[in-house]
Amino acid sequence: MTAYTPPQGPPRYVHVDDDLIVIDKPSGLLSVPGRGPEKADCAITRVNAEHPGVLTVHRLDMATSGLLVFARSKAVQSALSRLFERGKVEKEYIADVWGAPDPAAGEIDLPLITDWPNRPRQKVDHEIGKPSQTLYETMETRLGKTRLRLTPLTGRSHQLRVHLADIGHPILGDDLYAHEAALAAEPRLCLHASAIAFDHPGTGDRLALSLPCPF
Repeated sequence: MTAYTPPQGPPRYVHVDDDLIVIDKPSGLLSVPGRGPEKADCAITRVNAEHPGVLTVHRLDMATSGLLVFARSKAVQSALSRLFERGKVEKEYIADVWGAPDPAAGEIDLPLITDWPNRPRQKVDHEIGKPSQTLYETMETRLGKTRLRLTPLTGRSHQLRVHLADIGHPILGDDLYAHEAALAAEPRLCLHASAIAFDHPGTGDRLALSLPCPF
């Protein structure tokens, strides 16, 4: 088991108001505390140190970077959670993958379920898996690698990682689902939560945020 050594430094704030906070979570930092005191350092702990009382709304995998939203009250947490559950939050990710998907754009529709003997891994299961859909679009292909724009239509754990691995194009640097060559191709998981948009629960206005890809 590799030691947990998250990148250091204060949170990088993308948006702060009276109702919610959005940060740029770095790859290698947990969204919420893990098991054991050695995994107490995480995104919400760091934000709480500067803005006490923030609450979790959603999570990003430890290895995924990008936009992470926190609520500043129970009411806002409930409102944002409902938006996520109803698919009213638009999310976009950038991923670098092995090979070039054919067709260059499309939808991956594969049901997912937890691979219990191998947790936290997930797997495709056509009998009892939960419906899971991902839209993908090729942005650029070169040197046997492709940059994709991904839009998850559902929010299953590890959805993007499993979907791409299952169609033969694992995300580069993925220590759970990539084959050896794809894992060795990059030093980090090349998956970044690059854009998010939703109706602000406090103002009703559309809040749309984006971040450049760091890899």
